[in-house]
Amino acid sequence: MKLYLIVKRIFDILVSVVGIVALSPVLLLTYLAIKLDSPGPAIFKQKRLGRYGKEFTVYKFRSMTVGAEKMGSGQYSFEGDPRVTKVGNFIRKTSIDELPQFINILKGDMSLIGFRPPLTYHPKTFEEYTDAERVMFSLRPGVTGWAQIHGRKTVNWNERIQMNIWYANNISFWLDVKIFFTTFIKVLKNEDNLNTNKTV
Repeated sequence: MKLYLIVKRIFDILVSVVGIVALSPVLLLTYLAIKLDSPGPAIFKQKRLGRYGKEFTVYKFRSMTVGAEKMGSGQYSFEGDPRVTKVGNFIRKTSIDELPQFINILKGDMSLIGFRPPLTYHPKTFEEYTDAERVMFSLRPGVTGWAQIHGRKTVNWNERIQMNIWYANNISFWLDVKIFFTTFIKVLKNEDNLNTNKTV
């Protein structure tokens, strides 16, 4: 497993560099579209829990109005949420809002595949996770993961945590390949991508 984690990290670096370069036109156009669509920064920054419970700043393209987490339904969005901007609705449905996380991968905060990093205080603080649940934090969080290809935003937190634990205990090259291509297909088909139960 240790050897694979080294290989996985090298792969993450290569993918993030290639991704940033190859998708630079998309990144630039999205940045400009957000700036023209609504006031505020184009990049949304938020503290999340990473490997070993260490806090880090995750980057996303802003898809909601500034200060959205303090309004309406708080951290969660819903279908037809008025806080979601016009551009935000599109980049959420296409998952373009996640592309800035290539920077997180390059920095070593995240991996392409892992568990989705939870908020530092929701569903609970790191100290509130049980020893069994903390197993998932032995790996870097990912842009996509085992839980995301099994319902994405439709599974509840307890189910998601159990899936993350299973992934941490069964991580392998072929499992990551399966997750990668399944995610790719789901994004193309826009499956499991309703704007429900998604944190801002």
